Amino acid sequence: NDFKRIMAAAVVISVVLSTVFGAAMGFVAGLAADKGELSLAGVLDLVRPGSGVSEKSGGTGQPRQVVSVEEESAVTGSVEKVQPAVVSIIVTKDLPVIERYYQSPRGNDFFRQFFGDGFDEFFGVPQYRQNGTEKREVGGGTGFILDADGYILTNKHVVSDEEAEYTVLMNDERKFPATVLARDPANDLAIIKIEGQDFPFVELGDSDAIKVGQTVVAIGNALGEFRNTVSKGIVSGLARSITAGGADFGSENLTGVIQTDASINPGNSGGPLLNIAGQAIGINTAIVQGAQSIGFAIPFNDAKNIYES
Repeated sequence: NDFKRIMAAAVVISVVLSTVFGAAMGFVAGLAADKGELSLAGVLDLVRPGSGVSEKSGGTGQPRQVVSVEEESAVTGSVEKVQPAVVSIIVTKDLPVIERYYQSPRGNDFFRQFFGDGFDEFFGVPQYRQNGTEKREVGGGTGFILDADGYILTNKHVVSDEEAEYTVLMNDERKFPATVLARDPANDLAIIKIEGQDFPFVELGDSDAIKVGQTVVAIGNALGEFRNTVSKGIVSGLARSITAGGADFGSENLTGVIQTDASINPGNSGGPLLNIAGQAIGINTAIVQGAQSIGFAIPFNDAKNIYES
C-alpha cells in the first residue's frame, strides 16, 4: 500500500511539473513569436541563463544587425568619388539696361506749371530707351573634369553663345573663368578649360561595354539651381537616334545615344552618366518633353576624339 501511495504521488508530481513547464515554454514561445523569433534556437536563447537580454537592442527585442547591400554601397562610393569633379557652368552676358520714361504731348507747358513734374507721368506716353549695359546670368549647365590640368567636357549647347562669358563653379564653391577650346560641329559636345593644377577628375569608362538593364547614375546642376543632384536608374536602350533641340540653339540629329530612366532635368546637360564603378560612360544631353524618365546621353567613346585632339 505504501508503495502504491508513493507511485501515485510521483505520478501526480510529474503531471504538475510537466504542466507548469509546458505552460512556461508556451508563454516564452508566444513572446518569441510576437517578436518574429520562431526558431527553437531563439526560444532557448531567451530561457538560457545569462543569454539573450544583453544581446538585444534598445527594448525592441530585435537583434542589432548591419545590412550591407553590394550595389547600394557601390553607388554611394562612386558618387562620393566623382562629385568633386562635377562642375556647374554659369553663363553670363552683357545685356542692355532698358529704362522707361514718359513723353508728354507738346504745347502743355500751361498745365505742367500746375501739375509740376508729375504731369509727364500722368499724361505722357510711355517710351523706352537703353541706359547702358549690365552683366546678367542667362543660362547654366554641367560639365565634368577630365584631367588634373582642368580640361572639362560638356555639351555644345551649354556653351554655344560665342559672345557670352563662362564661369565654372566647383563643388567646394571655388570659381574659375573658363575658356571654350572646341565645339564639335557634328555632335553636341564641347571642351572648356580652367587654369590651375591638381583638379579632381572623373575616371573614364568604356561605353562600348554598356548593357541594357545595367545600373547608371546621373549627376548634374538640375534646373540650374540644385548643384550636383544625383539620380539613379538603368540603361533603358542603346543606339537610339533622336533630334534634340532648343529655342536658343536650333536642333541636331544625334545617333547612337544611350537611353536611360535616370532622372535628367534642364541644367543636367553636360553632366556625366556613370556606371556603378564611378566611371563616365556617357554625357547627359537631352530629355523627351512631356514624358516620364526618358533621357539620353552621348556615349563617352564618341567624345574621346574631340578630347584627345
